[in-house]
Amino acid sequence: MKKRSATSGIVKDIIIIVIGIAIIWIGLRVAFGTENPFYVVSSGSMVPNLNVFDVIVVNGNISFDQLKIGDIIVFNRPVVHDKVIVHRVAEFLSKDPLTIRTKGDANPGSIPGTDFPITKEDYIGKVVYVIPQIGYITRILTPPINYVIIAVIVGIMIVKQFGKSKTGTGTLSSGEGNDSHPSSENPKITSEVKNQKDNAYANSTNIDDSKDQVENKG
Repeated sequence: MKKRSATSGIVKDIIIIVIGIAIIWIGLRVAFGTENPFYVVSSGSMVPNLNVFDVIVVNGNISFDQLKIGDIIVFNRPVVHDKVIVHRVAEFLSKDPLTIRTKGDANPGSIPGTDFPITKEDYIGKVVYVIPQIGYITRILTPPINYVIIAVIVGIMIVKQFGKSKTGTGTLSSGEGNDSHPSSENPKITSEVKNQKDNAYANSTNIDDSKDQVENKG
């Protein structure tokens, strides 16, 4: 029964964590207007403004029509959409439909098929914030290390649950011991009760003496 209670507690904790992460993630997606508001820079094409392992925060609520030259944007490579790229807006090629050309700050020029032509369908969002070098964490969380971390977390939860069960059992056992040995806590009360029982069988003159003795003890 105790094992089942501990197991249900672990499952409950896992469910709470998963639901909490899901709520936070959904909230971030809604707030930033994109399916993934966080990206890790994986190349040096935007050095020195963006370095490898920098994490960029992307806002998809800034529409493609609002972009200006100099903005850093995230987009899918035109047509094939096989790679996500972060480069700077360099030129507006046309207004109807709106088409732009980008360029990496560290690149000598724009790359055809990668930096242009970028349309609304390719656009993901504008970079609004940069967190330097925190992307190193993604290297730590790659398999199999991420599975080890998850296993450690689950193990801690299991130990925590079983620890609670053992603590509860010890407290209950101690309470039962106190009930079965009340005399060990207050021997004076027990002695007085015994004297009162003995005095119940004494004559009337002895009752007065026993009262005096009890009062003197007090």
